[in-house]
Amino acid sequence: MTTESKKDKVFIFDTTLRDGEQSPGATLNIQEKLEIARQLSKLGVDIIEAGFPFSSPGDFEAVRLISKELQGPVICGLARAKKEDIDKAAGALEPAKKKRIHTFIATSDIHIEHKLKSTREKVLKTAVEMVRYAKSFTDNVEFSPEDAGRSDPKFLFEILQAVIEAGATTVNIPDTVGYTVPNEFGGLIKAIKENVPNIDKAVISVHCHNDLGLAVANSLSAVINGARQVECTINGIGERAGNCSLEEIVMILKTRPTLGFYTDIDSKQIYRTSRLVSTLTNMIVQPNKAIVGANAFAHESGIHQDGFLKFKKTYEIMNPEDVGLLTSKLPLGPRSGRHALKEKLSELGYQLSEEQLDKAFLRFKEIADKKKQVVDKDLESIVRDEQRIAEITSYYELENLQIACGTGLPTASVCLRRTSDNVFLKDSALGTGPVDAIYKAINKIVNVPNELIEFSVQSVTEGIDALGEVTIRIQQDHLVFNGHAANTDITLACAKAYLNALNKLIDGITTGTKILAQKSELEAKKGV
Repeated sequence: MTTESKKDKVFIFDTTLRDGEQSPGATLNIQEKLEIARQLSKLGVDIIEAGFPFSSPGDFEAVRLISKELQGPVICGLARAKKEDIDKAAGALEPAKKKRIHTFIATSDIHIEHKLKSTREKVLKTAVEMVRYAKSFTDNVEFSPEDAGRSDPKFLFEILQAVIEAGATTVNIPDTVGYTVPNEFGGLIKAIKENVPNIDKAVISVHCHNDLGLAVANSLSAVINGARQVECTINGIGERAGNCSLEEIVMILKTRPTLGFYTDIDSKQIYRTSRLVSTLTNMIVQPNKAIVGANAFAHESGIHQDGFLKFKKTYEIMNPEDVGLLTSKLPLGPRSGRHALKEKLSELGYQLSEEQLDKAFLRFKEIADKKKQVVDKDLESIVRDEQRIAEITSYYELENLQIACGTGLPTASVCLRRTSDNVFLKDSALGTGPVDAIYKAINKIVNVPNELIEFSVQSVTEGIDALGEVTIRIQQDHLVFNGHAANTDITLACAKAYLNALNKLIDGITTGTKILAQKSELEAKKGV
């Protein structure tokens, strides 16, 4: 018997495309979801929760497309404990080779009383009926008692036993509001194993939120106490403070083999997956983020550097190569050619089309003329920036920008090209600073109401010639849109980031209008 066979497998249930997409501003279109799903398949996740089909036509189509395209992982659709939700999930999952319906209902008294306006008896009855109904579409049914972490344990045991009898093959225990602590949550999983008579007929899963920064710790405690599925997201993104981070829980189990667990994740795909999700959601990974942050394998302290150079394991408990990072360096500068750039980008995990490579090469040459050396972080920023530009419909493009600032009133003059009719529009504005003046001038031209709710500037590398990355968030009617751009000229980056967000906002308005028109047309036909 091999060492690996002695260990227990922990199934990885990725909910980046469902719970992860609930992060403010992280909305993905159908093709972006498919791209991430394909990468999750390469990563080796066991189950992909592709979306919540009832929530919108876009989510339904995304789940259906992923179900049709992917053959490896189980494809899962979320549904409330309602027939109409389960019908939608079943319809979206119909093309999937391997499918799962995940249905849920709240079980904590605070949710039952204040949200559902119901009783425990009614919740129990509904849960059993809807698990049976979901079972009529697939043998693979998962049930979640929402807010299990704050539910009365006796009622939780009762409802879990009932849904397993009704056919649930996975029972997921969510710490919905991230309230529990590791010994408490692990104790709950142990109590479930001891007090639910038929628990051996189902896999125990956990879904932990990070409101107190304990999502990974709670998930690990749950696994140690008997859970064998962890629901998690890439980069830990998700509702509020996020979810259990996939890369962290996977690398804990890999780095600490004495715990006695393993996953089927190809850890060398972790970094590439992290970058893809970060790019498509416009959510920057913090530098000190475990496993995939820019500083995760960086050593600056002199004492650390000395120890590391003598023996790597003095300050590294993991090899960078294990998560898909490269330690080799290929210096790139003004005289580097297109082939060298292509090779370097390939090393970093980016496979670009010829057209994308041409655009990236032009950006690279532009930056290389201004810097002595272009490093990995610069290249990643260039590629991410070009991908963002290509991924959205461009309604307005920046043609020219002039700024006057100093001791007087800052002034910005902006020229935009409206792509629909190729008309050039110009205006200028005064502001409290150059960025304020730029945004006011753009607002005069575009004239789409919005509120700027977040603005951040980050240096990609050190030095006065560093690329500056600008990330902003704008809001309209509670909908949040991210904008991102990078440039050695920070004012240009500010203007492009704002236009990036505005184009998304306009696209959202346009798409919403089309959906409403289609809905009205369908309703009219039904009326006829």
